[in-house]
Amino acid sequence: MKINTNNAKISISVGTAKQFPRELKPQIALSGRSNVGKSSLINTLLGRKSLARVSSAPGKTITVNFYDVDSKIYLVDLPGYGYAKRSKESQKVWSTLTEEYFTKNPSADMIKHVFQLIDIRTGPTEDDVLMINWMIDSDIDFTVVATKTDKLSPSQLRAALDELCEGYFKDTGIEIIPFSAVTRVGKEQLWNKIYDKIK
Repeated sequence: MKINTNNAKISISVGTAKQFPRELKPQIALSGRSNVGKSSLINTLLGRKSLARVSSAPGKTITVNFYDVDSKIYLVDLPGYGYAKRSKESQKVWSTLTEEYFTKNPSADMIKHVFQLIDIRTGPTEDDVLMINWMIDSDIDFTVVATKTDKLSPSQLRAALDELCEGYFKDTGIEIIPFSAVTRVGKEQLWNKIYDKIK
């Protein structure tokens, strides 16, 4: 399948489970804490500067955003989590909406893969671990994407990746893809993963 990444648009922003699209179109979802770089990853994958808006106020968005790519796949931006200043009520909305994306989505069988984003500088947060364990328990197919690799020196990056591979995720079989929206490291690998999952 060939995908024209220039032909991409935001299709719908979903605030309730009733709004999830029913199209039989493969979905690749992006999960991660607020400000981990999900919007930047989407823009990099699509070769755009601002299709996905990078918020200056982390934790503001509590919608599931569907990006239609060439009418062939959806890139799905799940609400960011772990923002301390978010109210308890909005935290509840986030957790409910994200869970409903997987459990009450009429096109749930079209969710082909999840990219779980983790800031390479901090490693997995408590919320990241909760999300990862939930996906494992729910038998959801996912890959960890270590973002913001450009923020570290080469030696720091090697040490941080070793910590992820040999510390947090040793013997789990979980794949880790280093990524930077600045240098575009990992872009080709992510697209290869997408193509592999939707074929």
